Amino acid sequence: MSTMTIHHPTVSRPVSRPTTGTLRLTRRGRLVVLTLALLAVLAAGIVIASGSVATDEPGTPVPTRVVMVGTGDTLWDIAADAADDGDVRAMIDRIERLNALDTGMVSAGQKLLVPTE
Repeated sequence: MSTMTIHHPTVSRPVSRPTTGTLRLTRRGRLVVLTLALLAVLAAGIVIASGSVATDEPGTPVPTRVVMVGTGDTLWDIAADAADDGDVRAMIDRIERLNALDTGMVSAGQKLLVPTE
């Protein structure tokens, strides 16, 4: 009796691959890593924001008056009228901070808080 061996090319033998030590994450693993990173950033933000200090004592408000901007008025003109010590630039800075102005542009009819001291 003779024996015949048939070889199927579609059937492959398991090939042993050398391990390279790399980590491969599944979709769920990537989602877990992303969630943990976001939680770490949120925790860091809470820790940084908790450094805010407030007291029970009320502060002293800045005495102000309301000035309505007229036609042709500029912030420099308004600050020059309000600056008793002649430091117009410092008065402009105070007016901008009091009114949360981004620029020195004012328009006719606009109401501004101006320090009185």
